[in-house]
Amino acid sequence: MASSKWFILAFFVVFNILSSINLSLAARNLLQTTTPSIPTVPVVPTLPKPTPLPPLPTLPVPTTQPSLPNPAQRPPLPNLPTIPSIPQFNLPPLPNIPSLPTIPTTIPSIPFFSPPPSTTTTSP
Repeated sequence: MASSKWFILAFFVVFNILSSINLSLAARNLLQTTTPSIPTVPVVPTLPKPTPLPPLPTLPVPTTQPSLPNPAQRPPLPNLPTIPSIPQFNLPPLPNIPSLPTIPTTIPSIPFFSPPPSTTTTSP
């Protein structure tokens, strides 16, 4: 298992070295090439001047203002019809939710028994 880890590590090291060699060769190739000439921008032809727009027509200005409607002369609003009342419903009482049993929070003590009396007698 340990040898395969070292083999994988060595493979990645060799891979990184070879890829960096390719990058350095590509960079050297780019540095040795001549710089391309910058293309010239084409000349934009001059556009003809647009013709000016005709002047806006003038509208006649009215001399008197039209009369606005008087707010007191509006027609009265219609009366809304009466909405019938909703009958009252008596709902049955909710059932009682049974109480959950309580979990004891104290650990009961385990009684320790005394060792049995020995069957051999010792003499002083």
